[in-house]
Amino acid sequence: LVQRGLQAQVRVVRTDKGTEFLNQTLCAYFAAEGIQHQTSVARTPEQNGVVERRNRTLVEAARTMLSAAKVPLFFWAEAIATACFTQNCSLVIPRHEKMPYHIINERKPSVKFFHIFGSVCYIVRDGENLDKIKEKGDECIFVGYSTQSRAYRVFNKRTRVIMESIHVNFDELPHMASVHIFQISFDPAPECQTMALEHNSLSPGRICPENVSHGDKT
Repeated sequence: LVQRGLQAQVRVVRTDKGTEFLNQTLCAYFAAEGIQHQTSVARTPEQNGVVERRNRTLVEAARTMLSAAKVPLFFWAEAIATACFTQNCSLVIPRHEKMPYHIINERKPSVKFFHIFGSVCYIVRDGENLDKIKEKGDECIFVGYSTQSRAYRVFNKRTRVIMESIHVNFDELPHMASVHIFQISFDPAPECQTMALEHNSLSPGRICPENVSHGDKT
């Protein structure tokens, strides 16, 4: 992707000594492409500082997204993938004055395609024999973007399965407003809730229910 998108030859690949990098298949590919494979010493992350700093940025972004959306922690992989995709489409590289997405695809990303991670959304139940009275959609949680096609990844609350679909209806702002309404509903009630006229003046004065005599109530 880097060689074809940027039209630049990859000369060196630096990784740690993980088993996913030290295998015959990857070594054969590096040898065929003329790529030098360098490895860092164990417990020495400073030798691969660029990757380590980038990994920290993604982890911090994913932690913030999970906390703000109040979703379970088992969505951490989806959060990191979404953070990576969003940053590649939003952060500008000073050297090129363009975003990585713009450099590789030679076009700017559409802002309308982005949505809030963890927001409520709805998809249509495709391929199911539904009655006229049954619900035609399922409530889902938006967890990211598809890497293979132009689609969204959503977690279906009914089937508890992550699905990919482009026919998604998002409900972001009402969900945010419901949180504020939930907080306001638990505010303490005011002590004085009624208005009455004082006996000695015509100006309105506040009077509490416990201060009203039995004769006034009747």
